[in-house]
Amino acid sequence: RPSATYFGFPRAEGPRLRTMTGMFKRALAVVALTFIALPLAAHQAPAPAPADELSKALAPLKWRSIGPFRGGRANAGTGVVGDPRTYYMGTTGGGVWKTINAGITWQNISDGYFNTTTIGAIAVAESDPNVVYVGTGEHAVRGVMTSDGDGVYKSTDGGKTWKKIGLDLTQHISRIVVDPTNADIVYVAAQGTLYTPGPERGVFKSTDGGKSWRKVLYLSDSTGAADLELQPGDPNVV
Repeated sequence: RPSATYFGFPRAEGPRLRTMTGMFKRALAVVALTFIALPLAAHQAPAPAPADELSKALAPLKWRSIGPFRGGRANAGTGVVGDPRTYYMGTTGGGVWKTINAGITWQNISDGYFNTTTIGAIAVAESDPNVVYVGTGEHAVRGVMTSDGDGVYKSTDGGKTWKKIGLDLTQHISRIVVDPTNADIVYVAAQGTLYTPGPERGVFKSTDGGKSWRKVLYLSDSTGAADLELQPGDPNVV
């Protein structure tokens, strides 16, 4: 006769046995899935963050000076979308410079056109790289000397020639951004006069390539604008 116990527990018979057998099978299935899932989870390492990937890619690169060794501090610079060899830079006392060979050689392109040599901002239109805007008047204020500028200059031939297009009294321009789809839409962040109150400060906008300007952000006669950015994908968000 079979034993009346099973592993120390009373042996079940009939419907009770079938019920307990089904429960036992389901329990085994849950346990099996648990043990299968654990090794899979252990082998799924978290995806590296984009910042980590960028740091790893840049790790072998080393900084080196590429000049030009003229004009004092450089506080404005920009590249050209789609052209990895062309760059513009502006200095506090040397005007605007351009390289077309990734910094091997530089050429001053503002002499003879600009009334000042102190540069605060440079922007190249993404939709037309021949259109370049330059804001004068260094924005990195320091106690020794901070030279003021005389407004915005524009080139439509990649810096070969320039034309002054206004905002003369802003004195210090810290940032220029151009609508990526329209080279005539441009924003200028102006710090204004450094040591006295004045209305020529804040954010200015032109929709006709600098022929006319409208002040679109102004807080007070002693509050200037330090930076600007257009939201990628929607240049109406500033």
